[in-house]
Amino acid sequence: MLQFPAAPAVHLAVNPLDASSLLAAFGALGIAVVLFAETGLLVGFFLPGDSLLFTAGLLCVPGAAGGPRLELWQVLPAALAGALGGAQVGYLIGRRGGRALLGRTRRKRLLEGVERAERLLARYGHGKAIVLARFVPVVRTVLNPLCGVLDVPVRTFTRWQVVGGAVWTVGVVLAGYALGSSVPGIDGYLLPIIGLVVVVSVLPLVLELFRARKARRHGGDV
Repeated sequence: MLQFPAAPAVHLAVNPLDASSLLAAFGALGIAVVLFAETGLLVGFFLPGDSLLFTAGLLCVPGAAGGPRLELWQVLPAALAGALGGAQVGYLIGRRGGRALLGRTRRKRLLEGVERAERLLARYGHGKAIVLARFVPVVRTVLNPLCGVLDVPVRTFTRWQVVGGAVWTVGVVLAGYALGSSVPGIDGYLLPIIGLVVVVSVLPLVLELFRARKARRHGGDV
């Protein structure tokens, strides 16, 4: 009787908040899916976009041992496809669904993100705000549908979201790759590095909240 070798064990438990877990389970395809959900669907506001990109860059370095082996020629197109496609879909959802779509949510983080996104648009204008939002968690989730709600011209939105999406994805991936290439064995400290990336990524939110509270305290405008 023929006997076939046992199939390798598959770890089905995937932590969506853990960049290493997502990359180990889905590779470059997971990057595209996560960035699409984070930038295009309001339900993806909690996903780890920044740490996912940085970790992917680290794991593209030859000899990296902290996770699955990835290739830059796969990671960069996947990241661009997810980030750019997600932003455009988010814009179209906002344009068709209207403000009621954003007003329906009761999640505090999303509501705060909408307020910050509106302040960003008011302070910097369409182009600069769309680019800057890529680097701010939660804000990059809500700004795209908000631009649709506010009837930002589709050409203006598309032009700047492509610029912002390209700078964000390529820049963060290459930053991870550069660090991994210049510091041998850095992948062995993957968890602390991811923690540092998360802290840096939420720093703009903390500064924005501080400025907003200070302005309210002094009766000024944000």
